[in-house]
Amino acid sequence: MKLFDVYPLFDIEIEKGEGCYTYDTEGTKYLDLYGGHAVISVGHSHPHYLKALNEQASKLVFYSNSVINSLQQTLADKLGKISGYDDYQLFLINSGAEANENALKLASFYNGKKRVIAFDKAFHGRTSLAVEATDNPKIVAPINANGHITFVPLNDIEAVKAEMAKGDVSAVIIEGIQGVGGIRIPEIEFMQALREECDKYDVVLIADEIQSGYGRSGKFFAHQYTGVRPDVITVAKGIANGFPMGGVLISPKFTPIYGQLGTTFGGNHLACAAAIAVLDIFEQENLVENARKVGEYLMGELKQISGIKEVRGRGLMIGMEFDYPVKELRTRLIKEEKVFTGATGTHMIRLLPPLVLSMEQAQDFIGRLKNALAK
Repeated sequence: MKLFDVYPLFDIEIEKGEGCYTYDTEGTKYLDLYGGHAVISVGHSHPHYLKALNEQASKLVFYSNSVINSLQQTLADKLGKISGYDDYQLFLINSGAEANENALKLASFYNGKKRVIAFDKAFHGRTSLAVEATDNPKIVAPINANGHITFVPLNDIEAVKAEMAKGDVSAVIIEGIQGVGGIRIPEIEFMQALREECDKYDVVLIADEIQSGYGRSGKFFAHQYTGVRPDVITVAKGIANGFPMGGVLISPKFTPIYGQLGTTFGGNHLACAAAIAVLDIFEQENLVENARKVGEYLMGELKQISGIKEVRGRGLMIGMEFDYPVKELRTRLIKEEKVFTGATGTHMIRLLPPLVLSMEQAQDFIGRLKNALAK
């Protein structure tokens, strides 16, 4: 059987990792400034993380959600405390797209409406309604195009008000920082006005923090820079450091009903053990503050490099925009400088390293980037 060929691949196979480094099958060492799409939050092969996984796997990997799993409550307690949302409720699933599907479904259950406002260049996933809310027609199949979504420009509150006034909007979904859309940040005043409009029309405000959350921005959630509290927050990627997991943080204004949401694998024992270990490491190593500090240094250094058109971001979620396509530059970084980075569109390189990135490793990257730019 052949693999379904939907991913363009670099001719590299990574077989192990440690901290902010990965190693291929030839033994070549790479500095990881991408973290596997912002997934590796506490670094590759962290000893505490591996210990937690091994201990749980030796006891029980999975049983169904028809019985008590106290690890779920332990995770909810830890997540509520560290995020500042201890009065919210937690529903656990397996991925970011699934988190957004459940968030949008919950909103529609809540107010009985079915139109959603999303934003230009948004990315919310590849399934059903999540992909319909993603501003990329190439990945929206005809079966997904059901007219539920209205896209408006990011930071345009007048466009939002015009749609809200029609009275049929169920939810607004917005990324804490647009990732695939080019590291675009919602303005503070816009987010505050958006919260007011949602309250006015009883519209559910959903913050998609799948990429920008879990400490990446230098706060636990990127929307916390605005002082706004969404009704629903979706998380995934960094939640379990590579173990497939997602979650929905749900305001107390929502009342759960048996059967309303459901999942087979979500919140399983091994996933919860991984996610609890991640939060342990966050606290022990002060990773949110490290992301803020190292990210500020990186952005400051990048802004001084000739040839980079613009640097955008917060914490360790950084985009470098160029006047030219970056495919060759990114290839040089990987092949010659041994650095993994990401890309979005044709002109931007994204940096989404593990949150354990040190100042010395950031300095090392700056040197490697300058070498690649000089060639």
